[in-house]
Amino acid sequence: MNKLMIPLMMLLIGCSQNQKSSTSKEIPPTLPTKHIVMDSLNHPWSMAFISNEEALVSEKDGHLLRINLNSKEKRIIKGFPTDLTDSIRAIHFGDNSGIFEVLVDPGFVNNKWVYVSYAAKKKGVGTTTKVVRAQLNKDSLINHQILLEANPFTREYYHYGGGMTFGPDGKLYITIGERLFWEKDEPEIPIAQDVTDKRGKIYRINPDGSIPDDNPDFGPNAVPGLYAIGIRAAQGITVEPKTGNIWFSEHGTIQGDEINILKAKANYGWPNVTSGKLRSQDYTPPKLEDVTFTPPVWYWHHTVAPTGLTFYTGDEFPQWENNLIVPGLSRGSLWRFRIENEVIKSAEELFIDDRVRIRKVRQSPDGKLYILTDEDNGKLIQIKAQ
Repeated sequence: MNKLMIPLMMLLIGCSQNQKSSTSKEIPPTLPTKHIVMDSLNHPWSMAFISNEEALVSEKDGHLLRINLNSKEKRIIKGFPTDLTDSIRAIHFGDNSGIFEVLVDPGFVNNKWVYVSYAAKKKGVGTTTKVVRAQLNKDSLINHQILLEANPFTREYYHYGGGMTFGPDGKLYITIGERLFWEKDEPEIPIAQDVTDKRGKIYRINPDGSIPDDNPDFGPNAVPGLYAIGIRAAQGITVEPKTGNIWFSEHGTIQGDEINILKAKANYGWPNVTSGKLRSQDYTPPKLEDVTFTPPVWYWHHTVAPTGLTFYTGDEFPQWENNLIVPGLSRGSLWRFRIENEVIKSAEELFIDDRVRIRKVRQSPDGKLYILTDEDNGKLIQIKAQ
């Protein structure tokens, strides 16, 4: 080694040690713990706060509930649409039917609008994903309006999607899955790539169901409201408060689970492009001409089944500020991602010694963090500092 390099290396080591010494004076990380707020929920799917103390909770295998986080009182909301699928899992153990997202209008205090996605049935035909809104009058839904019905009704009971969020622009964004289990059942033009088919897409609509004038143009034959295509089974969708970007999670088949940023007119590739493998090994997607696919921001090398994600902006965990929190069904995982300029810089898996299937993570208006567990005895759990 050059003798002149030795003093230089010692100087760099000294600088590194000084930096570590300075860093060590920072506030130590706050450790998270789980505190059960309520149990006896029937596979809860989503949660929408109507105040710091009260929330609406949708049960995938049950009801839309109004719960009080302080008194633990739980009341069933009356007036839910009568075409909700019943006989959950009676046809197939993997039946994904039920109530999905519940969301309140940004102006809920004044207008009382509540938005719900669910699996709707049509006798003798099958089911589809449906989005409605209604006004909450005490413990009842009134003045129902249909916003989106993702026809056709089919006898496939998978990948409904149903994730919803309001964007910074006041528009409602909705994820609709492609509904197939096997890729070999794809038509000549894959469902998620066919702009004339409502399935396998992300929609952008006005709160009353009308179509914004500035939506992207997918051609004269495209179904109304399209914002992005190439979706397999996206459930979670949320807004990054710091930037206004909309992020969504995507289920793969054999691996292939992803986190994406929503872009106007983007094509996320399914089934032509995936970070995992196809279930039907003998299926080859058709070649598509003049198509640009949008790659994921992040994908896992193992199956996670990511669901209802959110950005953390509370005060209890200062080191988590603006971090993306992503729950998973497979392996019962909960992830924390640090993001800079649309790039995930680090990933941490939480509670690796206490795993449970998690369907949704939500933050209350006053910054408290909650998760919903996907179990027969489903739980509403608050994540608190130790």
